[in-house]
Amino acid sequence: MSKTAASAPLAADPSRWKALVFIALAQLMVVLDATIVNIALPSAQTDLGISDGNRQWVITAYALAFGGLLLFGGRIADKWGRKNAFIVGLIGFALASALGGAANGEAMMLGARALQGAFGALLAPAALSLLAVMFTDAKERAKAFGIYGAIAGGGGAVGLILGGFLTEYLNWRWTFFVNIPFAIVAAVGAWMIIREPAGGHNRAPLDIPGVILSTTGLVALVYGFTRAESAGWSDALTVTMFVASAVLLAAFVFVESRVKSPLLPLRVLLERNRGGVYLSLGLAVIAMFGLFLFLTYYLQVVKGFSPVKTGFAFLPMIAGMITGSTQIGARLMTRVPPRLLMGPGFLLAATGMLLLTQLEVGSSYPALILPAQLLLGLGMGTAFMPAMSLATHGVNPADAGVASAMVNTSQQVGGAIGTALLNTIAASATTAYLTDHAAAVAAGGPAAKLIQAQAMVEGYSSAIWWAVGILVASSAIALTLINTGRPGAGGPVASGDGVGADADVKIPVIAH
Repeated sequence: MSKTAASAPLAADPSRWKALVFIALAQLMVVLDATIVNIALPSAQTDLGISDGNRQWVITAYALAFGGLLLFGGRIADKWGRKNAFIVGLIGFALASALGGAANGEAMMLGARALQGAFGALLAPAALSLLAVMFTDAKERAKAFGIYGAIAGGGGAVGLILGGFLTEYLNWRWTFFVNIPFAIVAAVGAWMIIREPAGGHNRAPLDIPGVILSTTGLVALVYGFTRAESAGWSDALTVTMFVASAVLLAAFVFVESRVKSPLLPLRVLLERNRGGVYLSLGLAVIAMFGLFLFLTYYLQVVKGFSPVKTGFAFLPMIAGMITGSTQIGARLMTRVPPRLLMGPGFLLAATGMLLLTQLEVGSSYPALILPAQLLLGLGMGTAFMPAMSLATHGVNPADAGVASAMVNTSQQVGGAIGTALLNTIAASATTAYLTDHAAAVAAGGPAAKLIQAQAMVEGYSSAIWWAVGILVASSAIALTLINTGRPGAGGPVASGDGVGADADVKIPVIAH
């Protein structure tokens, strides 16, 4: 690309705001699915005769396919067109959801979940990178990412509410069938509205060794953490998975540094702003995934909330995320450097998490849990918004899909790590508390039940302390590594992309 061509501003797509509606709808569907199935799992397990030992695979099959295939999906979107990948991903996700809703046994359910993950891995990076080429004005892009960030952040909690309603008042199968109208509307809208600009495709041949090594390496990593949660960190297969993952991913990095057309060009990772986003966001998601799990169990098991009431109890976090993303992050993104939103945002979330370390069996929801959720939501919403817009900072437009996929990959892997790591910490603290009060538990009666509840809460608060530290680390990474200025302010130019004049490309390269 010539210097002159690179510097020429692109005309704004007149249908960009309509396109955002359908892109955001698809994102909402994918995020909802991550939590909605959790609520329905007990009912589905009973109906389909899935054993306790295999029920985790309903969640794990999706996570393995989604996390393992994200980089491949991102490169397919770059190569074959983001609009095409987006629509194919939507249609495939809808068909896989129909299969899950109609499942008549364990095998059919697990197959459907794996297919959902595979098509989600194609859909998610295509959706994110589409925004990169549709919003060319910095202020408009900030608003678009504010909306998108609010959906990405709050959609999981919305899934808890919707999952509770569908499971309690209809049937668990509707937690799958509900995806179909979302997908149809988004696919038809995308087909009619989205006009992807020419010139952003990556025509290089597909890096097959990279696909195999990255997919198997990420699958081994996600499965290792998932298995650690149930079988323990010293389990032989758990250790084997971690070792295999390390070897496969090291081989992947070596191959990517040698091949002519890599699946994941190392320049995508090595630019400090993008690297800072991937690392800080991945760590933050470790903290958040664990919290969702602990609060859900605390509210339902300790406080006795119904699934629907539990879903509504998460509304303050959703409100905080929407406010932080659209009213703080989007408004300030064009005025202050991103690190001054991400760093303080993660610290504010850590403050909310710090409040939750004070959880007790009799803790008041309005006095403790509600304000903690508001702080968490405000902090994460404020931080997520600039993080998403920076994830393809300075990248060659032909790499926008795989750069967007890296954000999803960091979150997916972070979620798997967070669930396993924080669950293990919580379980250890709970066991230690019960051991210290073994005599009272053995005596039985109301006192024993109270001690068991206190042991659970002790475990949660111990794990939440770790989550506080992780969020503080996220803040430190964001403040240290991210050094770009506010959009349009002439901050440091991205380096390391090896594209010569393309370092000055004026195409807005965004991200998740």
